[in-house]
Amino acid sequence: MKEYVMGNGAIGLAALAAGVNLVSGYPGTPSSEIVETIAKYPHEGVHVEWSVNEKAAMEVAAAAAYSGARTLVTMKQVGLNVASDPLMSLAYVGVKGGMVVVSADDPGPISSQTEQDTRRFAEFARIPVFDPASPEEAYEMIGDAYECSEKYRTPVLFRPTTRVDHAYAAIDFPEKTEPKPFEGFIKDSKKWVIFPRLSFANHAMMEKRNVEIGEEFSSYRYNTVEGTSEKAVVASGISYAYAKEFLKDYPDVRLIRIATPYPFPETFVKKALEGVTEVLCVEELSPYNEEQIAKLCGRNGITLTIRGKLTGDVPASGELSTNLLAGIFRKYLNLPEGEGAIDLSDAPALPMRPPVLCAGCPHRASFYAVKKAMQGRKCYFCGDIGCYTLGNAMPLDMCDTCLCMGAGITMAQGFHWTDKEGTAFAFVGDSTFFASGMTGVVNAVYNNAEMILCVLDNSTTAMTGHQPHPGTGRNMMGDIVEKVDIAAVLKGIGLTKVVTVNPLDLDASVKAVLECAALPGVKAIIFKSPCVAIVKPTGKCIVNENCINCGLCISEIGCPALIRVDGQTKIDRSLCSGCGLCSQICPMGAIEAEEVSR
Repeated sequence: MKEYVMGNGAIGLAALAAGVNLVSGYPGTPSSEIVETIAKYPHEGVHVEWSVNEKAAMEVAAAAAYSGARTLVTMKQVGLNVASDPLMSLAYVGVKGGMVVVSADDPGPISSQTEQDTRRFAEFARIPVFDPASPEEAYEMIGDAYECSEKYRTPVLFRPTTRVDHAYAAIDFPEKTEPKPFEGFIKDSKKWVIFPRLSFANHAMMEKRNVEIGEEFSSYRYNTVEGTSEKAVVASGISYAYAKEFLKDYPDVRLIRIATPYPFPETFVKKALEGVTEVLCVEELSPYNEEQIAKLCGRNGITLTIRGKLTGDVPASGELSTNLLAGIFRKYLNLPEGEGAIDLSDAPALPMRPPVLCAGCPHRASFYAVKKAMQGRKCYFCGDIGCYTLGNAMPLDMCDTCLCMGAGITMAQGFHWTDKEGTAFAFVGDSTFFASGMTGVVNAVYNNAEMILCVLDNSTTAMTGHQPHPGTGRNMMGDIVEKVDIAAVLKGIGLTKVVTVNPLDLDASVKAVLECAALPGVKAIIFKSPCVAIVKPTGKCIVNENCINCGLCISEIGCPALIRVDGQTKIDRSLCSGCGLCSQICPMGAIEAEEVSR
């Protein structure tokens, strides 16, 4: 049957079609929809879970792969950093069942901290990587990745990028899928227990094996060459689709496509470069192919002019696009200026859409309560990864640092130890607390640090699409499970002051902050209020005749529902959720709640 799905959906359906037995992952844009697609489609006999973080997901899948089961692990590229500890050892130990690890790269970056390149990680871990150029190819390649994994008993990386993940295509998907039968775990401590002696032997095996895989990849169906000119273009991933789009009008130009960057298909590339005098490498993130070709030419005495990121012909950072590459190709191929370009002269300018916390977001209220309580005091506000990173925007200005998931908690301790006069705050979401926050709290208690932990508990993983987590009481198998109580966890770690408060009650929230600030040691405030995107508003706020247009409500909290119309302060009813925070700020009592009629 035909299914019209995004690239992530194609990857999920391909895993089901390949007989996957276990799927684990941690939500992160641009990869989140893979697990959600599998959970949405019939998957009897397949275990599906959002793991507590990427490391846990990798380890759950590792045991299943040791048992011979086919597994899929999903994450975004920075999640691969979290999972790298088990992955690096898995590369040495190997697997029995096919294990495909999807690490979705994010050129731009659009929604990530880094522009890191999973192809580099594949080379670092010495494991194969597949690089699809479209949702259709991603669907086909998943099956190939499982075959490669099982043939060579190795985990395999799968590297789609944002535009492949979020593009849509019609996929031929079987009416019925079944998980593949597997043997089960066979005890063998010489194989499954990693020791230096095993690592030494397996490292040698891996290097020998990778030469063989590179040879096999040289005849892989998606490593292709078109055209016969002396000037060549080398592309991979979505950059190949962009190059193909422009070069369709120049069929003689040699277009070399590399779909399996590691192990590098040297035999294929050498043959494809025969008769070529100059090559332009177009790729996103890092100059991986460019460097591999330079090494290949150096080892084999091939004289070739190589252009790309390293020569400044292709941008060193950011996304590529058909239009951007059009200019690069025109220069490279000595084409007239403007030839092959799309005329956008009459296109309207894109609207400005700065990222901002939603109207009615409880995180805004939490930040504001801390800001009001600590006004005039020296403080350090350590942020984290999630919607609440947007607390850095004016007028809140409540996020001094943001490094990686869970780092805010441990960084607050660093600020305490270097400045004991200041008060260190750490803001963390409920999902991030479970993913990577608890160890930081243990560290603070163990080392007698002083800090105030603010858990912004909105009962969901909001930024990546409202996925469940251990505190929500449900999982991806549809089971109702015991909620993990954050307050109980904190008390179990050893905190003696844990306060839970509704952030939309401004006075109570300010009081809670002041109470904690007066105490020594590690304290925690759980600001608990559901995400405004998952609850229906019960009312709206209106501006009454008492308004003097002082603009205090706008300048204090920056809620997008508060606007100026012809010099008058108004509330945009289409955005207002009726949270009431603005009414608690107004000195004139000019904002009041209005019930929504059902």
